[in-house]
Amino acid sequence: MEDIKKGLVVVAIQNGTVIDQIPPDKLFKVVSILNLDTLETQITVGNNLKSNKIGTKGIIKISDKFFDPNVINKIALIAPNAKLNIIKDYQVIEKRNVDLPDKIHNIIHCANPKCITNNEPVPTLFHVIDKENIKVKCNYCEHSILQEDITMK
Repeated sequence: MEDIKKGLVVVAIQNGTVIDQIPPDKLFKVVSILNLDTLETQITVGNNLKSNKIGTKGIIKISDKFFDPNVINKIALIAPNAKLNIIKDYQVIEKRNVDLPDKIHNIIHCANPKCITNNEPVPTLFHVIDKENIKVKCNYCEHSILQEDITMK
């Protein structure tokens, strides 16, 4: 019984999506990207959980929800080492890393105050120019932004 108490920190889900290995300081940005506040399904969010791989981590478990891969991959902007698990009947049926897409549509702000996206009702569009160091470039004004300077909408 003592071993069970030490091992179970976050309850298992029957079906759904688990996003694991999220840096604790990025967890709530991931929640925002996924618009989890609009879902009516069970959601478990854990932060600053012990992790043998990264020290501490965040985790999100969403019951009965499976996201389009493009939505999940946007997480790579802020948590490039996050892991995605698809759960069916309490079993992990798919494991994969998030992957930064080549284009980012309407989820980050352009840092250039003169950009049309900051002055007109135009959705933002960024091209990923460096996936390893995470650097994006605005489609409209060509302003480049590094990961630490990215601001979510």
